[in-house]
Amino acid sequence: MKRLRGWWLLAVLLAALPLIFPGNYYINVVGSSAGLFAILAVGLNLLMGYAGQISLGHAAFFGLGAYASAILTTRYGWNPWSALGAGLVLSGLVAYLIARPILGLKGHYLAMATLGFGIIVHIILVQTGGLTGGPDGIGEIPPLSIFGWAIDSDERWYGVIAVTLLLVVLLALNLMDSRTGRALRALHGAEVAAAMMGIDTAGAKTAVFVLAALTAGLAGSLFAHQQAFVSPDSFSFFVSIELVTMVVLGGMASSFGAILGAVLLTLLPELLVVFEDYEVLIFGAILMLIMIFLPQGIAGGLRDLWQSRRGLLGRKGGVGQDAA
Repeated sequence: MKRLRGWWLLAVLLAALPLIFPGNYYINVVGSSAGLFAILAVGLNLLMGYAGQISLGHAAFFGLGAYASAILTTRYGWNPWSALGAGLVLSGLVAYLIARPILGLKGHYLAMATLGFGIIVHIILVQTGGLTGGPDGIGEIPPLSIFGWAIDSDERWYGVIAVTLLLVVLLALNLMDSRTGRALRALHGAEVAAAMMGIDTAGAKTAVFVLAALTAGLAGSLFAHQQAFVSPDSFSFFVSIELVTMVVLGGMASSFGAILGAVLLTLLPELLVVFEDYEVLIFGAILMLIMIFLPQGIAGGLRDLWQSRRGLLGRKGGVGQDAA
């Protein structure tokens, strides 16, 4: 129930922002970008934060979803919604095929394997120019439409991405409260102990890996139709690193923390543009300070601050009652 209170608060906030700041650039344009990255981060957090499986190739699934929509709509005339569904199928199928061999690895071996997968997908996108457009990418991707209502403005895209983010967060919260979610937390804590308790660890890791890939493929398809253009640079190794940073910075094992990390890493560079040559230096310093003083991430730091404040108020109340 507490988790759902946070979900409702997020829903109210997302609905109120465009009403409070109508026509605002940061809400419509940057907000949509932050929303897409938040969808990616929430999915990756299921894999990293809850199941404890690191992935440095998450941008590959992001790219598979985007290119599936781009190729099928521009080259084969598919309906955008059908292409989006095909992107989900492709992302989930590829994730399922590589999950067992890759997730059998642990630690830095797993990180290197997922990194290799991401690099392979990026090279394929660059080298298969006849299909993907190569380094030049694919343009003129048609927009999505709902009952003939084209999603072709910043305001409309903000609404679609906000609703999608809410659905993904709701899915993540319900998953964590389910038997599968408890299995994933047990797996993160001690995989051998979880296996001894009868948990199918390989099946649980495969399921969460596929689910994370599906959310990435969904975000990729939305990205392709929103931007009307895709290129391999949008799905490189550096994007995967950025996604991992969002999850860690926001707070591991927290869907709302993943959203905070995505919003911060998306908005901060925009806000630091005024510093010109010192932009990157200040950006790096802010990230360092956050991780030094909030090692559990922003969400973890805020949670600890709230708990310590409640404890302090409780002790003060107890002293007052004793004195009376």
